[in-house]
Amino acid sequence: MKQGQLKAAAIALLVMVTTVSPAQAAPNYVFPIVGCDYTYAKAHHDYPATDILAKAGCRYVAVTSGVIDEVNRVDSWSGKTNLGVDRGGLYVSFIGTDGVRYYASHLRTIPQSIQPGVEVKAGRLLGTVGATGSARGTKPHIHFGLSWSTPPQTWWVRRGMVWPWKYLDAWKAGKDLSPAKEVEAKRLKIGDLPPEPVNEKRK
Repeated sequence: MKQGQLKAAAIALLVMVTTVSPAQAAPNYVFPIVGCDYTYAKAHHDYPATDILAKAGCRYVAVTSGVIDEVNRVDSWSGKTNLGVDRGGLYVSFIGTDGVRYYASHLRTIPQSIQPGVEVKAGRLLGTVGATGSARGTKPHIHFGLSWSTPPQTWWVRRGMVWPWKYLDAWKAGKDLSPAKEVEAKRLKIGDLPPEPVNEKRK
């Protein structure tokens, strides 16, 4: 190949590289469980969320970049009281750069480096799959919820406000799909802080 042809080929390759979209080059979202087999049902009891079942100790990672919101490392749940604020056991929530709060509970462990205010990138280890809180005695899993930022301990919002299945399906397939619009629409519809459920006996 002559020098002119080499130059033309190099320019063509450069154009191809620079025209790749950011989503193709580096996905903004990843699936929350890595390195393990998992399942999740497209059903949940009386509020929008899902349970992702995986082997105990499997890695739970940040689905997108953001800042750590709340962290709880103490399992205070009791079946006698079944307080909503305690049902998650060990949990981590973070506010994504898209404005969505991502929440996972029933964790087995949480790295000491994960603290409120810490910036994280998509794929960073946030914890491991477990069965703490009201999941005690059940198959290991994480409870996964999508919502918006609220004051600390607002468990009834934090646990989930929109159904996450289509987003999990997309991330599983390696596609970028943000829940931001749906989360914001729900917030505008019901308000920033809906009332706490009364006499609720579920997690």
